[in-house]
Amino acid sequence: MIATNMTHQERVQDFLAQKRIAVSGLSRTKDSGAGAIYLKLRDHGYQVFPIHPNAEALHGDTCYPNLSAIPSGVDAVFIMNSPDITNAIVDEALGLGIQRVWMHNNTLMPSSVSETAVNQCRAANINVISVGCPMMFLEPDFFHSCMRWMIRATGRMK
Repeated sequence: MIATNMTHQERVQDFLAQKRIAVSGLSRTKDSGAGAIYLKLRDHGYQVFPIHPNAEALHGDTCYPNLSAIPSGVDAVFIMNSPDITNAIVDEALGLGIQRVWMHNNTLMPSSVSETAVNQCRAANINVISVGCPMMFLEPDFFHSCMRWMIRATGRMK
């Protein structure tokens, strides 16, 4: 179980301490934010698993239609989909016992956060992150460093 009184930074550190991470929201037709995050995690030595219901491979890696299809499971899932898809992914993650969920959310684009899913995670004592993006913490570039600063300055990241 994950402690419910963790700070945002502690939640991020706990999430990024995992080595097997599923990434949902990659596009088959164009470069996407989820694809960039997927590649950044992979480049940092994480074992990442792309989730897409209609793709066989993305970025040269085998793609899985859902979390249940990943051999030996994952420790965490990063979601960059619309909130209705987030709900379904969180339902599946909870059923599989996945203890860490990160829903993409910043100020410049639509959010993947579903308050229903956040509340489900909290009720199950799951480490849920509903602010920010891993790009803000994995050797961030200038843009992501500024985004992290702005989200912290507005009090959204405590």
